[in-house]
Amino acid sequence: MTNLLMKQMGLTFVLVAGSISAAMAATSNDFVDNAAQGGITEVEAGKLALEKSSSADVKAFAQHMVDDHTEANKELMALAKKLDIEVPDDAALTDKARKAILEMRDELFDKAYANNQVDAHEKTVELFKKEAASSDNAELKAFATKTLPTLESHLKMARELQAKHAH
Repeated sequence: MTNLLMKQMGLTFVLVAGSISAAMAATSNDFVDNAAQGGITEVEAGKLALEKSSSADVKAFAQHMVDDHTEANKELMALAKKLDIEVPDDAALTDKARKAILEMRDELFDKAYANNQVDAHEKTVELFKKEAASSDNAELKAFATKTLPTLESHLKMARELQAKHAH
């Protein structure tokens, strides 16, 4: 694997999960920002996987991510609005994620996407566990607690996908 490709895959990992890991939710606003940014990027990464992948299992996983994260994003945005927390519309992050993923060579896309999903979901599960355990906002704590099992299921599915596309 070339250094350029490794950098591109690394950039993708950072784009999908980096905002989540950079500052684990110190406040309710941080949790909402990080969860929204991660969710938006998950949807976009899934859409790109649907376009670029030739693998049925990758496409099925990607569609599952688009569906689940779109639903969670809607719920989070409604909750944030109710709590008067501004939710970022991070088009720049979406554009960067799309660009980095599109630049990958097609034969390595499925592997890179699978690795990306494991990394992103490990960080997201950590974020939601922390919010569920220590949030000072009962509604955000309930949202994190309710969403956590789905995210843990996504992580398990991502690890299975990663194992299939390891070579």
